[in-house]
Order: sequence, then structure tokens, then C-alpha cells
Amino acid sequence: MVVDLKKCFGCHTCTIACKVENGTRPGIFWNLVLDQEVGNYPSVSRQFIPRLCMHCENAPCIEVCPTGASYKRQDGIVLIEQKKCLGCKQCILACPYGARYLNEAKGGYFKLGLIPTEEVIYKGKELGVVEKCTLCVDRVEQGKEPVCVRACPSKARTFGDLNDPKSEVSQLIRSKHGFQLLKDLGTEPAVYYLPL
Repeated sequence: MVVDLKKCFGCHTCTIACKVENGTRPGIFWNLVLDQEVGNYPSVSRQFIPRLCMHCENAPCIEVCPTGASYKRQDGIVLIEQKKCLGCKQCILACPYGARYLNEAKGGYFKLGLIPTEEVIYKGKELGVVEKCTLCVDRVEQGKEPVCVRACPSKARTFGDLNDPKSEVSQLIRSKHGFQLLKDLGTEPAVYYLPL
């Protein structure tokens, strides 16, 4: 995935679309947009940085998982096999991007317990296990884009095959000097950002 920081204006549509598509509980955000104030008075501006799982080539979360619950598919998507996850939080500690969450919220958004809609949405979401962005793997397998890409009103996100030098994502990275977050850690993230 490539995220164009010039186009992101902090609307959080990707965050909401992700929560709806994936049915994450309160406090769990697989797709956040960080809001930073940059510059010095009087030349101050806001910068928005969408943050999700980076689906790293050298994923530290996979290395530390004691049960093999965290794994990488052939296509590079990093996933968690819920039934194998112990909820030990080792992967949460190992992830330098803060992209993993322990699902321990028993309630919903309302204090009276789960409403019928939440019961449907949260069905199959195990408590006591770790969750994270899946790049909407079900959608990708159907030839669709991840929901955060589809929902972005400014088209700040582009999804494609990084291994194909002719793909749109590869061309954007080359032509606009795309960069990876925390590149010096050697994780080789599959999410690139285009500079401001």
C-alpha cells in the first residue's frame, strides 16, 4: 500500500470504514490517523499520518509469537490465527508501529451491554486474543481493494503488487520518493508513504 501524505486531510473515513468492515470493539482501531502539529509559531500546520499494520517482510511480531499464531502468507499479508493466540501480548510489545491490540473489551459502545447489532458484528471475535489490520484479506481474495483504500475520499491510498515494477504502487514509490516508516529497524514494511 502507498499512502500519499499530501492528500490525507485527516477526515478519519478510513478509520470508520475499517471499524465497520471488520467489527472491531471499542478502543480497537486497526486503522488510525495520527494528527501532528508541525512547525513553529506563527508557521504551524497539521500533518496527518495514517497508521495501520505495515505487513512487514521481517515482521518482529511473527518472530516472538510462541505458538505460531502470527504468520505471513505467500502474498506477504501478515495475519493472526485466532485459535492459536494465547493473548500473551509478546507481539504487541514487539511491533514498533503499535498496530496490534488485545481484544479484552467485553462490552459494546453502550453501557447496557451489547445491542443486537453489536452481537452480530462481534460474533467470531474472540476475547483475550490479539487483533490487527488484515488488509481486508477477504476483499483482496475477491479482487477488491481494502476498505480503507476504497473509502478514502481524497484517494490518498493506493493498493497493489509491490513485486510488480509496472504496478501503480511501484511506480508511485519510485517517481515520488516513497519511504517506509522506521526503515532503520530492518522490518521492511509493505506500506510506503509519499512525502509532503
